[in-house]
Amino acid sequence: MIVYYSDPFTFPLPPEHRFPLVKYRLLRERIERWPASTGVELRLAPRALRDELLLAHTPEYLDGFAAGALGKEAMTRIGFPWSQELVERSLRSCGGTVAASRDALARGKACYLAGGTHHARADRGAGYCVYNDVAVGARVVQREGGVRRVLVVDTDVHQGDGTAAIFAGDDSVFTFSIHGDANFPATKATSDLDIALPTGTGDAEYLAALQRGLDACFERGRPGFAFYLSGADPHEGDRLGKLAVTKHGLRERDRMVFAALRARGVPWVTVMGGGYGKRIEDTVDVYEATVDEALRG
Repeated sequence: MIVYYSDPFTFPLPPEHRFPLVKYRLLRERIERWPASTGVELRLAPRALRDELLLAHTPEYLDGFAAGALGKEAMTRIGFPWSQELVERSLRSCGGTVAASRDALARGKACYLAGGTHHARADRGAGYCVYNDVAVGARVVQREGGVRRVLVVDTDVHQGDGTAAIFAGDDSVFTFSIHGDANFPATKATSDLDIALPTGTGDAEYLAALQRGLDACFERGRPGFAFYLSGADPHEGDRLGKLAVTKHGLRERDRMVFAALRARGVPWVTVMGGGYGKRIEDTVDVYEATVDEALRG
């Protein structure tokens, strides 16, 4: 299985914002230690190209961000200070998902050790998300693979509002988000299917809700390709998650999603999504388990 990474590309950040970058490096270092017999092939994420980004974003937004001309309010919404290094990192962050999408078209599956920037909309970024990598990847597989219907399964604890907004009214992409109801964003978008869970939801309730959601996704039509945005932030030890799902429960979540896709012969890409554990090792544990379950299939 081809696995992309982009952690070497960092940008200046105050200490309180460095966690999102460190976890990806730690994850990549763990995967590097896996035995060669696993068949994992690590590849550095390429930059997303402008013509790819334009499939999901407006030219005005792309040009403004690239030039550092969005303005204070727009950058505050994104959450990172602008820098040329941030531009490079954002292009790689999106490009990893695009490259994985092409590999999955050819080989059936691929994985990216970052991505899941699902708060970015066509004309703006938000919530530490600059480009919406899954939205761009979906348009690429439609354009290059002739895929008629794409499924997005988003299990990050925060609703995939940007993805839902980009594909609103578009029957060729079905968006499913299972998330915490009392979490960011304060104002939710409308996915094709939303399951909002109360604070404190544990394994049994979470997995039952996920199964209902997966069943509904496939009842409404068979996709030709899928993106799975996993997320480590439903974990009980996450600083921002507010749910109480264990590591065992999250591994079972991964197994359920991959099993559903395999049973229907749907090619897929998985991206890591959010994770803000009180112990960074917990977040990396959850991410690593997702990659392991992807490989098992």
